[in-house]
Amino acid sequence: MYKVLLLSVCLFFAFANAKAQEKVTMKKDSTTTDSVKPYVNQGKIAGRRAMIRSAMLPGLGQIRNGFNLYRGLKVAGIYTGAAFLTISYIDNSKQYNIFIKELEYRNKNKDNPDVDERTENPLYANTPTDRLISAKDIYRRNKQVIIFSYAGLYLLNIVEAYIDARLANFDVGDVTRIKIRPDLMNANQMYGYHSIAPGMKIAITF
Repeated sequence: MYKVLLLSVCLFFAFANAKAQEKVTMKKDSTTTDSVKPYVNQGKIAGRRAMIRSAMLPGLGQIRNGFNLYRGLKVAGIYTGAAFLTISYIDNSKQYNIFIKELEYRNKNKDNPDVDERTENPLYANTPTDRLISAKDIYRRNKQVIIFSYAGLYLLNIVEAYIDARLANFDVGDVTRIKIRPDLMNANQMYGYHSIAPGMKIAITF
């Protein structure tokens, strides 16, 4: 009787130990499943950051994408274009102010008998008023075009930074491979002879 009771107790503890090990194993498997990380599009995130940086300071997005000679030339092109636009805007504004001032002087003193000279600037003494108006309108339109060019250059800077960041994080090395090597090709056949010309052979593998 004592031996049967002892055997029953040993079987009970062995069964309980097996259940505990099974529960621990199940818990470990659940944590392993939950540790799988979702996919993150790094190119999209980098593109947004580049857009914000270029919007804050033109050229900053290109530099933060990884500075090299190509990106440095793009940044230099942005600021060179802005410099040319600024110089052009200043020159057109100066000419516009000259013509508008001359027209205002003529309009103010056209019926004044005490003023002998009908022009303020001697350079335009023989220039008709309608031509002065046309010149003034041309310079005014030039100023408007330059302002729109400023906006276009600014937006181009942002879009280019975004595209550059997306392409910098886009890897096609495992998808396609391009091999370029010199080769000899048959150009044509004349009088039974083959004409061979040097060329380049391009092979694309997927």
